[in-house]
Amino acid sequence: MATLVSVPSPVPLVRVVRSGLEESVHVGHVAVCDSDGRLIAAIGDPDRLVFARSSMKPIQASVSLGRIGVDLPDELIAISAASHHAEPRHLSAVRRLLRAGGVTQSALRCPPAFPAHPDDIARTGARRRRIFFNCSGKHAAMLGACAAAAWPLETYVERGHPLQREIEKAVTRATDVQDPMTGVDGCGVPVFGLPLRAMATVFARLARPERLGPIGSNAERVVAAMRAHPFLIAGTNGADTVVMEAARGIVCKYGAEALHCAGVLEQGIGVAVKIADGGERAAGPALVRALTLLEALTPDEREMLQPIARRPVLGGGRPVGEMVADYRLSRLRA
Repeated sequence: MATLVSVPSPVPLVRVVRSGLEESVHVGHVAVCDSDGRLIAAIGDPDRLVFARSSMKPIQASVSLGRIGVDLPDELIAISAASHHAEPRHLSAVRRLLRAGGVTQSALRCPPAFPAHPDDIARTGARRRRIFFNCSGKHAAMLGACAAAAWPLETYVERGHPLQREIEKAVTRATDVQDPMTGVDGCGVPVFGLPLRAMATVFARLARPERLGPIGSNAERVVAAMRAHPFLIAGTNGADTVVMEAARGIVCKYGAEALHCAGVLEQGIGVAVKIADGGERAAGPALVRALTLLEALTPDEREMLQPIARRPVLGGGRPVGEMVADYRLSRLRA
């Protein structure tokens, strides 16, 4: 007779309150791990499989950086790990990164897109372009790595390409997951399906880069660049930008479908939050709540992060409520 295995259900993480009424609830999962990969806190299912999406960009950037072979300034390292809004500073950095790698915009294989903000769409002529795609910095770094290694440029997004094979090895080392599930990310490169706790482990190891093996020194540079230039990682009002500008001890990276991960540099731990319905609006409040519970934020930092922690709910263009994350973590270890 088959044995039934109970799988933890997603739990309420963020409540949407309008005019005093709880109008909606976002459920999901949270995992917290140390750099050994040990689960130290969780709620919901820490083994829930998720696609890493853009939260894996610091590892992808670290691999590309190791192949580029030139000493890039921090701005160009940061844009290689970014999900940018295609604001002028972002586009300037991507163009500089392409030039540093000796490649042109025509080599980019990410999809054409519009900038994130209406003013930038109008300013750039309301035409989709590949450089506007939020992953164009990552793709520029990949192209630079391929050019330096004399690898084919036309096929750099394919799983069998030498660069993507190197990235998969680095992901395996960073997560301790052998032969991860592989799909296609929104930008066209391989994306890895991993337990949520593995994503928390990645960010714990970004906080302790010596645990990442051969890419450790590059990962240390990537984290430093992200911390030095948080605007380049997202942009105006972007959650990653706001969190890293406010909290000096945090490195974080959002991924599509409401995956949000952070490394707590002083504690050497990683946090991974997944909102089950993919609702991006809830990921920031849930992440800030986890960082608060882990005492990773100072009182001043918590105050500065209130616009994300308690995002306003609008009615008639003015605040009439807020998003509230008040869950508790369990399985904490001393």
